[in-house]
Amino acid sequence: MNASQGIQRRVTGHTHYALLMLATIYVFNYIDRLLISILIEPIKLEFGVSDTQIGLLSGVAFAIFYTVFGLPFGRLADRIGRKPVIALACIAWSGMTMLCGVATSFAMLLLFRIGVAVGEAGGTAPSVAMVSDLYPAEQRSRALSVFLMGPSLGAVLGLGLGGWIAQTYGWRTAFIVIGAPGLLLGMLLWLTVRSPAPTALASATPASGAAKEDWRSTLGQLFATPAFLLIVLAGTLAAVMGYAIGTWNPSFLIRSHGTSMQQAGLLVGLGGGISATIGTLLCGSITDRLVARDPGWQLGVPFIACLLSVPLGLAFYLWPAGTAFHLGAMPIPEAYLFYLAFSFTATWWSVPCFGAISHLFPANRLAQASAIFVMGMTLFGVGLGPLIVGSLSDFFSPSIGKEALRYALASTVVLYALTALCLLAAIPAYRRKLGRTAAPNAAAAVRT
Repeated sequence: MNASQGIQRRVTGHTHYALLMLATIYVFNYIDRLLISILIEPIKLEFGVSDTQIGLLSGVAFAIFYTVFGLPFGRLADRIGRKPVIALACIAWSGMTMLCGVATSFAMLLLFRIGVAVGEAGGTAPSVAMVSDLYPAEQRSRALSVFLMGPSLGAVLGLGLGGWIAQTYGWRTAFIVIGAPGLLLGMLLWLTVRSPAPTALASATPASGAAKEDWRSTLGQLFATPAFLLIVLAGTLAAVMGYAIGTWNPSFLIRSHGTSMQQAGLLVGLGGGISATIGTLLCGSITDRLVARDPGWQLGVPFIACLLSVPLGLAFYLWPAGTAFHLGAMPIPEAYLFYLAFSFTATWWSVPCFGAISHLFPANRLAQASAIFVMGMTLFGVGLGPLIVGSLSDFFSPSIGKEALRYALASTVVLYALTALCLLAAIPAYRRKLGRTAAPNAAAAVRT
């Protein structure tokens, strides 16, 4: 038994329904978050802003407010329950996304994007904790892989559908249409899903004082876990790269490979999203199988995947312009073939890392631990990733023109190598932590 298991969960049809609802909400979380990346060019044209300002809009401003509210929402979810926090957050960020479509200035658009960030701060960490509450440890990576398809499927719908709506009806309509379903999903979650109370799931008894543990004590326990700190650092580095490419890939295809906005959305969203979705699902299944033999594979799987992602990412960004073949009337760039492989491996770090956190901590700390992980990813990933690439693009532009974005993106691929090193360093500490947790639980089971 690991730290997150207070009782053995029985998996039922309602368990799977709850997972489906959470996964669907997470898909729309990422649709709303990624939509702006396919709308960069028309927004720049209408408001006359630079790549650096777009990086600020899609990165720093979003990240700061997401981070500020992330831990309080995680702590609230650990105390009052996951479901109400998730449902209200979904309604809030969806409404703010719709308001982005009526912005009449860049400043107003920035304000509404901050509103999206505050809403989304209450979504991911409580959802990860709720999925971990619902499923036993031996099925958790597979369950999390279903939930964590959100970024990949969000890219399919947000970029593919969003690009089509924007090109056909305008970028404002895209925000309104894409944001609307989240209002309904939040209400459906509230009305139709039952979730276990955090106090019932906590592995510690009320007499131990865990239920009344203050936030300083909780943070002290979390940051005193070396494996957790290394996992947070790994996720942060991977997220800087992930959000940078998620934001700028459509513009890269438009500028360096001559695609239209709609074609770029389809290539990145549909092709890349499907490839990433398959990779995410396969990752969860493989991780659960290998962890049954050795718990170190929980971090060994993403270590190998990150190493494989480095050459694939460099090949995608540095391959010269050229058409491999046509899909109907749409030209498929030669570099895009590397992107499909890159998308498949580049997402393999998230499921095992979230799963590792769920094994390290009990339920009364799980949403808070997940919130810290997501906060690191968001503050530096969302905050710095798009801004770094936008700033590098502006810096390179006077000397290499429209190819500046190509080299700005290629420069960030090295972060996956650093992610791999953090994961490798975390494996021994992770094994030791699980070993220390298992011993008291085994002794308690014998006494029982």
